[in-house]
Amino acid sequence: MFKRKGIQMLSVQPDAKPKGCAGCNRKIKDRYLLKALDKYWHEDCLKCACCDCRLGEVGSTLYTKANLILCRRDYLRLFGVTGNCAACSKLIPAFEMVMRAKDNVYHLDCFACQLCNQRFCVGDKFFLKNNMILCQTDYEEGLMKEGYVSQVR
Repeated sequence: MFKRKGIQMLSVQPDAKPKGCAGCNRKIKDRYLLKALDKYWHEDCLKCACCDCRLGEVGSTLYTKANLILCRRDYLRLFGVTGNCAACSKLIPAFEMVMRAKDNVYHLDCFACQLCNQRFCVGDKFFLKNNMILCQTDYEEGLMKEGYVSQVR
């Protein structure tokens, strides 16, 4: 099981007793410190175990699993669910952005009308017919061929 935890950046109060860093065990004398996993950290000490990025800079969330502290991208890369694109059947890495239509998942580049290859923009209508993504024009032409739409005069 993983834990998704928040990161807080706090100002060090000048009259407060310095807190010990959970990463390096030295006193935190900086202007700011991070609080995560119920511990205090130097900004440089709270890092992803894989890519070494500073977690306070990449967001306000960290992930822990198997005694690792990870950024979102590495957590998904290591432990995320992968799947195959419904259009090209190639693997979609867990950290990659996708488009979804009902139970189908697509690479962003594959999310296009499967008849005319028109790419969809934000707000465009698309239709899922017989497990194919269609633009409005191809969908309506298919309906007319099938006799579902009455002829317009």
